[in-house]
Amino acid sequence: MTNLRLTKQLADLPEPLDEFADPVQEAVNAVPQPVRDVLDGVWLGNPLHPALTDVPIGAWSAAFALDLAGSTAADDALAVGILGAVPTALTGLNDWSHLKDDSRRIGTVHALLNTMSLALNVASLVARKDGHRSLGRVLSGVAYAGTLFSAHLGGHLSFGLGVRVNRTAFESPRDRYAPVCDESDLNGGKLVGVELESESVVVSRSEESGEVCAIAATCSHLGGPLHQGERDGDVVTCPWHGSRFDLCTGEVRGGPAVYPQPRYEARVRAGKVEIRAAKDSKD
Repeated sequence: MTNLRLTKQLADLPEPLDEFADPVQEAVNAVPQPVRDVLDGVWLGNPLHPALTDVPIGAWSAAFALDLAGSTAADDALAVGILGAVPTALTGLNDWSHLKDDSRRIGTVHALLNTMSLALNVASLVARKDGHRSLGRVLSGVAYAGTLFSAHLGGHLSFGLGVRVNRTAFESPRDRYAPVCDESDLNGGKLVGVELESESVVVSRSEESGEVCAIAATCSHLGGPLHQGERDGDVVTCPWHGSRFDLCTGEVRGGPAVYPQPRYEARVRAGKVEIRAAKDSKD
C-alpha cells in the first residue's frame, strides 16, 4: 500500500515536471532510427536497458560493501559503476522517450535520481583520489541510497506499468481454425483487424506471394493497433511509435519493438478467411 501511495504521488507531480520532459523527449525522438534500434536492443531480441543496469548497480553495491570493510578496492568498483552507468543511462533515456502521462513522470524521477547518483559517485571518486576518503564514502553512500530508490521505481515501471513488457506474451489463441472475415475484405492491400476470441489480429494478403497472412494486431512494444498502421509491401508500421513488423512472419523489421508478433496460420474456405494460432508462434 505504501508503494502504491508513493508512486501515485510521483505520478501526480506538478506540471513543471512535464515542461522539463517535453523538450528532452522531443530531442531524443529526433535521434536517427538506426541508432535508436541499437539502444532499444532490436539486434539483441530483448530490451537492452534492463540488462545493462546490472553493471552500475552491481558495482556500486560492491563498492558499498567494500567501504564497510574498509577496503580501498571500493574505488575500483566505484569507477566500474560510473563507466557502466553511461550506456545504461543512454538506453534508459531512449526507453523513456516513448512514455507518456504517469509512466513518463515516474520515469523522469527515475532518471533524475540516477543522474544525481552518478554525479555524487563521480564526486566521491574525485574526493577519494584527493585523499578525502571519509567524504568520498559519505558521498557514495548517499548516491547508493538514491540508486536503490531509483531501481525500485524502475521495477515499478516494468512490473507495475508494463513498460517494455512484451504486450503479446499472455495471448493464448485457439488452435482450431475459425472464420474471421471475407476474402474480399483483403482486396487492395487492405489491413483487416479482426478478433479471434479475445485476441486482436491483423489479416492481410502478401504482395510478394499472394498468400493470406495473419499476425497479432497488438504491438509487442507498447500495445499499438497494427491494423491501423501504414503498410509498405509486406511490412506494417505501428501508428504509435513506428515499430515495423513483417506481416507474414511477425518478425521485427525496425524498432523500438524487440519482440516479434505472434503469427497465425490462415486459409480460405468458401470465400471466408479462417485463422488459428501457428504452432511456432510462441516458440
